[in-house]
Amino acid sequence: MIRAPALCPGDRVRVVAPAGIPDTRVARGIQILESFGLVVETGTHLYDRYGYLAGTDEDRLADLNAAFRDPGVRGVFAARGGYGTQRIIDRLDLAAIKRDPRVFVGFSDLTVLSGRLWTAARLVSFYGPMINWTDSRTGPTEIESLRRAVMTTDPIVLTRDPAEPSAAVIVPGTATGTLLGGNLTMVQTSVNTRDLPDLRGAILLLEDTDESAYSYDRMLTHLIRAGALRRLAGVALGQFTNAPVTGGQWTAAEAVQDRLGSLGVPVLGGLRVGHGTGQLTVPLGSRATIDTAAGTLTVEAGVQAAY
Repeated sequence: MIRAPALCPGDRVRVVAPAGIPDTRVARGIQILESFGLVVETGTHLYDRYGYLAGTDEDRLADLNAAFRDPGVRGVFAARGGYGTQRIIDRLDLAAIKRDPRVFVGFSDLTVLSGRLWTAARLVSFYGPMINWTDSRTGPTEIESLRRAVMTTDPIVLTRDPAEPSAAVIVPGTATGTLLGGNLTMVQTSVNTRDLPDLRGAILLLEDTDESAYSYDRMLTHLIRAGALRRLAGVALGQFTNAPVTGGQWTAAEAVQDRLGSLGVPVLGGLRVGHGTGQLTVPLGSRATIDTAAGTLTVEAGVQAAY
């Protein structure tokens, strides 16, 4: 496990768009990073457009690699998810990342980048808000969660929120392992690629949005059949956002309970991680413990004390 140095006031950080097209909300995200005392730069092609992508593959890749190669840039923040990171991930400059590890923050489509940072360099990254910021969904508590995650060495404790749809999923017990995973769709589409970590002994974090119950079932069934979930230590479930419910059929939580309940490992739902309101930040690659009786996910710091 490699932890990047904690960010400090005065550090340079860069906002890049490896996937979808950001909009004017990026200004609010930059303002928040600046409120931490960070010096914010933007990628050359941040506002480019190429179909539904934030620029051509070559230009998005160039911005991403430039951010990881610049020794003065201590943190890299994704502007937006959507789709597109898979198209460039195989040309990521892994040598630069191994030579000089730094903070990376993103979620959703950026799950594949976090996965590659782990499989190639054992670098801890952060599953947290994009810089294309939405204040109605992410307020002061969530801003502080992001700041503490990347700027302090405090452990991170998330508590089950009974109001979250995924809170209905539970398999009692406690488990400890490396926290890995992210967006279920991206984890499932990473099967048989270099982006999917070895999940043996891991706490698998999963969340998703705009997916029906049968889609959760289908993706988890694929992961089970592919052998990806063998010997998991446990599962931590984030937000199931905008999952349509059809009368008389399973909810997303019921479908997930049906699929995960047979794995024989503890499962804790109801964590505010993902696409929903109140999104909190957690490190992927750090040691974590789930305790279903306490309703907590406790994660070791994702950064080390700054040099």
